[in-house]
Amino acid sequence: MPKSLKRVLIGRPLKNEAAGEEKFGVFWGLPILASDALSSVAYASEEILLILLPAIGVLAYSKLTLVSFAIICLVVILAISYRQTIESYPNGGGAYMVAKENLGVLAGVTAGAALSVDYVLTVAVSVSSGIAQITSAFPALIPYTIPLCILVVLLITMGNLRGIRESSKLFSFPAYAFIFAILSMIVAGILKVQGGYHSPEPPLLAAEPVTLLLLLTAFSNGCAAVTGIEAVSNAVPNFKHPSTKHAKTVMLLLAGLVIILFGGTSLLANMYHVGISEHKTVIIQIAGLIYGNSSIMFYFTMIATFIILCLAANTAFSGFPLLISVVAREGYAPRQLSMKGDRLSYSNGIVVLAAVSSLLIVIFKANVSSLIGLYAIGVFISFTLSQSGMFIKWLRERGKHWRLKASINGFGALVTAIVVVIIAITKFNQGAWIVVFIVPIMMFLMIRVKKHYIAVSKQLRVSDEDLSMIDITRDVYRNRVIIPIDSVNKASIRALRYARTISENVVAFNVSIDEASAKKIKERYSKLNTDIPLIVKYSPFRKVVDPLLKFIESAEYDYQRGDMITVIMPEFSVRSFWQKSLHNQTRLFIQGELLKHKHIVVCTMPLQLKDDKYVLKSKKYNP
Repeated sequence: MPKSLKRVLIGRPLKNEAAGEEKFGVFWGLPILASDALSSVAYASEEILLILLPAIGVLAYSKLTLVSFAIICLVVILAISYRQTIESYPNGGGAYMVAKENLGVLAGVTAGAALSVDYVLTVAVSVSSGIAQITSAFPALIPYTIPLCILVVLLITMGNLRGIRESSKLFSFPAYAFIFAILSMIVAGILKVQGGYHSPEPPLLAAEPVTLLLLLTAFSNGCAAVTGIEAVSNAVPNFKHPSTKHAKTVMLLLAGLVIILFGGTSLLANMYHVGISEHKTVIIQIAGLIYGNSSIMFYFTMIATFIILCLAANTAFSGFPLLISVVAREGYAPRQLSMKGDRLSYSNGIVVLAAVSSLLIVIFKANVSSLIGLYAIGVFISFTLSQSGMFIKWLRERGKHWRLKASINGFGALVTAIVVVIIAITKFNQGAWIVVFIVPIMMFLMIRVKKHYIAVSKQLRVSDEDLSMIDITRDVYRNRVIIPIDSVNKASIRALRYARTISENVVAFNVSIDEASAKKIKERYSKLNTDIPLIVKYSPFRKVVDPLLKFIESAEYDYQRGDMITVIMPEFSVRSFWQKSLHNQTRLFIQGELLKHKHIVVCTMPLQLKDDKYVLKSKKYNP
């Protein structure tokens, strides 16, 4: 990306000292980290009815209340449990650090992989659901669903690349607008019913009996309302001092809002007997029945819901980069993911999340029903491991009130483990099997990455004792230089000049594919005022690297053990990125092959060319 465009989109780089200013407090932190959980209100009740209505008809509304109450109880358990996690692990990492330190590396890697999958799905599901809200109100936009989803992901990505402080201010007000919209709708809906409103006649047919499996399936669908709770524990370092206190406050407020908004929405769905429509979501239907389809509050609710669903992805953009940076620092992910970008955000993690989630949106065609089958199981696996780890921690460390703390986390682990089993069984055929297979694959890759870093570290490590015994001046390498040249031009001449500054043993090397080209370069080279010899080799199969390696190993070159061969690659650098595609990139291939040999050093001698317009206008340059 050109620097000028990058500065416009992302902003100027921030100094390391500005890191403290990039943190947020409760007011800005709540909407950023709560948007995922709050947005679930927009579709959790609908997902429950999607299972119950076709099966048991009018009975679905009473069972909706029962299932919603069970999910609210789960929210309370998780909120209390994660407040203890925040207290004990203020440096972030959440379930990954808790599981790794208390249950072992394998459990930690499992939690990290499961949470990473969940964050990617959060972006895909939230954005797809947000666009579905708009297309349900404006059906003409349905053919453009996927491009609209990708556009929203790009906009959220750009917002997060601008840094924590700017993204928090940019994305916070829509979250508060959604809270206001749903609270207003709940109050208005209840008052309308109390004023004598009669809901439409509900569907009467019940195709199936009410079974435990049916209720569990509905429960697993509604558990989408619980996702996002863990984000606060992963993002504790992003809070201002005292970070632990602020994070615990946000966790408490988040749980309270989820209970009120989700519970209120389910209550309204019961009161107004809304059905399931392909083109209108439950929230839009309820808003239409309460306010009318042409009122200001109807459109305000619709727009606020659309925005919060899209911005629910922002919770993942806050949590995933922090999580993956901790995993990367531990050596289980590429180290590049632990580095901060120009705006002190983990930009590499942000870009990876955007790319993978966009790919998912394209593969599943932004279909919320298809994506929701993969959703929730990953986060509940991490819930279980986190609570189990905290339970073991209290048993091992004990301390003040350890029995109460262990009981809370132990009960949380038991409940979430049961939910994992329920989701795995009820949603296995809907796509949960993909997550069940992807998580072990990710674990395998993470462990392989760690082993690679350990192997590299062992090979590079020099102990303090060895350092004191090494005499760098004792064994001096004899440096011999080779300059591969394709023709005699300014770039190759510049490389020849440089070669003389680092060694007396220099040769120019050319690979020709026919006698005519060999003769031409010899004639041109003979006109140079230099004593550097030119070696020309014929390559009938048009190979470049093989003749060079054979020459180095031949008696003609007289290579001796311990010699270092420096290969200087002449290169010209063009101005524009598109111009690079017009020139042969053989240098990269040659460099890659040569660097496989430990006695060969490769360096590049660049020649920066001027802009095309300058050259074409100047009389100095004649073709």
